[in-house]
Amino acid sequence: MGRLLGASCALVLGGAVLLSGCSSNTNISYGTAVVTMSDVNGDFASYIVDVDSITLTRSDGAIVEPLATPQVVDLVKLHDLNELVEAPAIPVGTYTTLSLTLDYSIADITVNINGVPTAVPAYDTSGNVMSISTLTVTFDPNNQLVINPGVSTRLAIDINLAASNTINFSASPVTVTVQPFMTATVAPLDQTVMRARGIFVISQPASSDFVFNIRPFIDLSSALGALTVNTTSSTYFSINGASYTGAAGLTAMQKLQISTPIAAYGTLGSFATITPTFNATEVYAGSSLETPLADFLTGTVSAVNGDTLTVTGGSCLSRAGTPAYVASVPVTVSSSTLVNQDGVAAATGLSTNSISVGQLITVGGQASTQPYCTGTVSLTLDATQGLVRLQPTRLWGTLNSAVPGSLSLNMLTMNDYEPSVFNFAGTGTDAANDAVPTSYAVNTGAIDASGTAPGTLLATVGFVTPFGSAPPDFTASSVTPGTSTAQVLVVEWENGGAASPFSSLSSSGLVVDLTNANLSGTIRYIATGPVKTDLTTLPASPTVLFATGAPLLKLALGNTTAIYVYNGASAFATKLASALNGTNLVYRLVCVGQYDTPTNTFTATEVAVNLQE
Repeated sequence: MGRLLGASCALVLGGAVLLSGCSSNTNISYGTAVVTMSDVNGDFASYIVDVDSITLTRSDGAIVEPLATPQVVDLVKLHDLNELVEAPAIPVGTYTTLSLTLDYSIADITVNINGVPTAVPAYDTSGNVMSISTLTVTFDPNNQLVINPGVSTRLAIDINLAASNTINFSASPVTVTVQPFMTATVAPLDQTVMRARGIFVISQPASSDFVFNIRPFIDLSSALGALTVNTTSSTYFSINGASYTGAAGLTAMQKLQISTPIAAYGTLGSFATITPTFNATEVYAGSSLETPLADFLTGTVSAVNGDTLTVTGGSCLSRAGTPAYVASVPVTVSSSTLVNQDGVAAATGLSTNSISVGQLITVGGQASTQPYCTGTVSLTLDATQGLVRLQPTRLWGTLNSAVPGSLSLNMLTMNDYEPSVFNFAGTGTDAANDAVPTSYAVNTGAIDASGTAPGTLLATVGFVTPFGSAPPDFTASSVTPGTSTAQVLVVEWENGGAASPFSSLSSSGLVVDLTNANLSGTIRYIATGPVKTDLTTLPASPTVLFATGAPLLKLALGNTTAIYVYNGASAFATKLASALNGTNLVYRLVCVGQYDTPTNTFTATEVAVNLQE
C-alpha cells in the first residue's frame, strides 16, 4: 500500500489482504503504480542485497512510500527475468523523482573465478565496507510518473550491476568496488517476460483467472497490491507437485488454502483498472514453489554419481525464507523423488534418471544444517522424499556443423559455467558416448540451422538428455544467433575517471575515445553472451547510436547522489554534454543493444553513464 500522510485502504477477504481502489475521507483518489524490477548483470553469480525502501516524490513535495518493507533480492536473478515487485494504490498526481535504498550489510556477492563460484567482499570508492546507499532518480521531464484515478501505470526499475561494479581480479583476495547506479522510468505495456509472486486469494474458473496479493522475491509477510492473473487453455500449472493444463489447473487451485504461495510467469496484461492484470503461461503453487516444510535449492547439475547429484551455483531458500548462495551442494535423490519438467504437463516417464549433467533444476528437500541453508561449506540436501523440477537450460557455443534437425556445438558455457566445471561421465549410453563439450550434440527438432555458418556463436535453450541416454546430449526449444541476443558494451575509465571520454557526442550517438589515457586496459568490450570482444580489436571505435522507434529508450547519467533519466536522445545528449564541463569525470559507460559488424555501429536501447563519485 502506498502511504501518504497516513492514508490507507484495503479489502479483507478470508484473512487475505486484497488491495483495491480506494479513497479516504480527505477526498484523495488513487491509482496504481505497477513496479517492475530488472538488472543488467556484471559477471556475478550472485548479488544478494536488501532493497530497504522505495519512495516517490510528487510535484507538490508530498512523499509516498510504496515499498516500506525491506526486500532481500538476488539481483542476478533479475537479468533474464523481470520481477513484478508491487502494485500498490497510491495517490493521484505527477511524481518527479524516485529514491531507492540498497543495504549491503547482508550482501552475499559471488563471482565465478576460474570456474569456481567465490564469495567476494564489496567496498566503496574510499575502501570502506559497503553499507547503505540511497539512489535518487529524476524522471524524464517529458515522461514523468503520472498516476491517474482508477487505472494502473507501469514503473520500471533497472539496477545496473554492469555500470555499478568493478571486480578487482588482480587483488588477493578478489574484491568488488561499488558505485551503485540504476534507472527508473515510466514504461509501456510490452511483452517483457516476468515473474509475479504472491499469495492466493481466489480462483475464478468461469472467467479463466485467479487473484492473488503480490509478495515479491522471497517475502513472507507483505501484501503489496492485488493482481488478476489471466490464463488460457495452454497455461501450465504445477500445484503441490501435480501438473495440469488450462481449466484443470484453475479447478485444482480452488482447493488451495488462502495465502498459499504462488508464482506466475508471463507478461503484463491490462492497466485499464486499478487492479492490473497479468497473462500467465506458467503457474506454480504450494509445494511446487515453496513450503514451510522444505528447503529449496536452484542450481546446475555438474555431476551425477548414483543417487547423488552435485549442484553448482546453488541459490538456497530456506523454509524460513532466508536466502544463501552455495558454490556446490550434494543432493541425494531416490526412486521416491517426484520429478517434473517445467512447462510440460503431459511429460511421462520422468524419474531421477531424467536428471543429467548441465541441467538447471530446482530441488525441494531437507537441508542438513540448522538454521536451514546456513553452514554452506558443509550443506547437503536430502530430496529422497522431495521434488525436483527440471528447468530450461541455456547453452552457449560456437557451431561446428548443422544438418536439419541437429547440430554440433563447441560448448562455451552452460548456465554461465564453463565446461571445466562439469563431469560428463555417465551421460552417454556407454563411455564412448558420454557428452564431449567440444562436440556437444544438440537435437533441434523442427529448427533448421543447416544454413548457419560454422563458427557462428549460438544461444540455445532447452533440456539436457536424461542421464545415460546420450546422444544427442541436449534437446533445444530455441536456437538464436548471438548477434540477435541483447549485447552489452562496457567501458571503464581508471585513475579517477575521464573528463573527455568521447571523441564525439550528439543526439545521434557517441563514440568512445580509445586513445584516452585513463581508458581501462581490460574493461572496454562488447559482450555477446560469454564472449567479450575488445573494442581496440575492431577497425575503429564503434559508433553508439541511440535507437529510434524503440518502445522504450532508457538513457541515464549521474552518480550515487543523483541520476537523471531521459527517454529521448536530444535531451540526454544535451544533459551529458553539459555534465562533461571539466568538473565531472566518467567512471563507466554501459550500453545495451545490438552490434552490427559491417557498419561498426552499436544501436543502443539503454545507455548508462556513471559519473565518478
